[in-house]
Amino acid sequence: MAVGQINPTVGDLAGNVELARRVAAEAEAAGADVAVLPELAVTGYPPEDLLLKPGFVAEARAALDDLAASVGSCPLVVGFVDSGGLGGSGRPEVFNAAAVCAEGAVLGVYRKRCLPNYEVFDEQRHFRAGRDPLGLFEIAGIPVGVAVCEDIWASDGPVPDLVRGGARAVLVINGSPFRENKQAQREQIVGRLAAETGAPMVYANLVGGQDELVFDGGSFAVGPAGETLVRCESFAESVEVFDVEVPDRPRPGAPLPVTPVTPSPPPTGRAFAAGPLCEPLDLNAQRWEALVLATRDYVRKCGFDDVALGLSGGIDSSLTAAVAAAALGPDRVHGVLMPSRYSSPHSVTDAKKVAANLGIDTRVVPIEAAHRAFEEMLGGPAGPGGLTDQNLQSRIRGVVLMALANENGWLVLTTGNKSEAAVGYSTLYGDTAGAFAVIKDVWKTAVYELARWRNRQAGREIVPETVLAKPPSAELRPDQRDDQSLPPYEVLDPILALYVEGDLTASEIRDRAVAPDEVVERVCGLVDRAEYKRRQTPVGPRLTGKAFGRDRRMPIVARRRPPPR
Repeated sequence: MAVGQINPTVGDLAGNVELARRVAAEAEAAGADVAVLPELAVTGYPPEDLLLKPGFVAEARAALDDLAASVGSCPLVVGFVDSGGLGGSGRPEVFNAAAVCAEGAVLGVYRKRCLPNYEVFDEQRHFRAGRDPLGLFEIAGIPVGVAVCEDIWASDGPVPDLVRGGARAVLVINGSPFRENKQAQREQIVGRLAAETGAPMVYANLVGGQDELVFDGGSFAVGPAGETLVRCESFAESVEVFDVEVPDRPRPGAPLPVTPVTPSPPPTGRAFAAGPLCEPLDLNAQRWEALVLATRDYVRKCGFDDVALGLSGGIDSSLTAAVAAAALGPDRVHGVLMPSRYSSPHSVTDAKKVAANLGIDTRVVPIEAAHRAFEEMLGGPAGPGGLTDQNLQSRIRGVVLMALANENGWLVLTTGNKSEAAVGYSTLYGDTAGAFAVIKDVWKTAVYELARWRNRQAGREIVPETVLAKPPSAELRPDQRDDQSLPPYEVLDPILALYVEGDLTASEIRDRAVAPDEVVERVCGLVDRAEYKRRQTPVGPRLTGKAFGRDRRMPIVARRRPPPR
């Protein structure tokens, strides 16, 4: 087996084909019997409404044929977009499919049967389910079944039928996006299916960032008893070549038709290769690697080299800067310090400590002159330190960041966390101004946890202890602290997790007695009222099982009243 964890870019057909071609050549040079690439590797995943353009679908098929023409005697299984007859709209039906290529041609196609339509998935909008009779592919003398991602998660998936029909191994191509601790769930699902059917299974997954989705790789192979034999590195591109022992057993049911595939040359003298068995990452390592990969890919795939962010000396901007420096290199990160009349002395000194620890560029742009100018233009704010005055400062900072980004060709990162996004503790067109919200799906308490983890991993202070120890504050009025406007984050975050990720009602949360009833009611009301803000904020990487964005689609205009109690 050769498994290629590649990082395609949606729409970059020529670039994706070149990535696939390299894996095919490496697999053939290694004497592999078959090479497997992930789901929709040719188009990138998810291509979304590009699939509504018949011209793109035709170009994608031409790209597959171009790839197949370069494949030699080692068969290549690769994900692509297939099309069939006209659907009800008059457009060609589009299928999420796997192609089996060898000797310069596409020898067979399997069309995904189970289309996910939950969480971040919207495949029933874009694809038709495969309806063709099942079949097998004979590779190196072994009848092999092919499946695509959701086909192994659905209870009515095709794998048992493939094995009953004679498959002695199953190859599964995947575009499975990351969420915390998902790798263990994947291995459990696939291991159970392998144990039930008695067939070893190979799971090839994408790696890379695509808008708010992160694909973490972690491809693996399980034996016929369900044990994990191979686990590839997470969050990294790789090509791994390893052997899978295939049990020799009679066909247990009515045999399926078999398409012969030219076998690869026998691996003369090759020793058994067990393949890697990388250790699973702990939770904070998963979070860190996901943020770094997502940030790197968003910036670079969008055509940028450098980023800027407001560096306030607070925990959120400090962690965001650390992620950006790891993703792009310190020389590509520009921290902008924008002190106001309300900034504490330690805000600048802490920001400079962070910058020195990371080795990033900084510049100081005080906002007092602009603040005074706006006061004069507007005839004075509604009281110094009032809401209008606070938002004005934030918006001035947004203008400064965007001006510097325009002048220098940078991309602006925003620094707000999930707790703030949930309750609307942010200023539209101010601290939400930017292109990518790095920690948008990280609760405030997890921001602290991740920063401390990063310091331990580095063996030194990345985020200074002075930043970790001080009370969080927006510093937009004298002696301001977050807990003057919100419950302490240790109280707030558990309520938010139940309401946002757990989909509980305020009444159900009250019954759990996680906080006083009036606090629960207030917090849930803040979440509901902030929906209009969240719709206007930049995308950020999805880490949890329910992020703001495509995961959670709530109406902006809605009138809901909790039942009286």
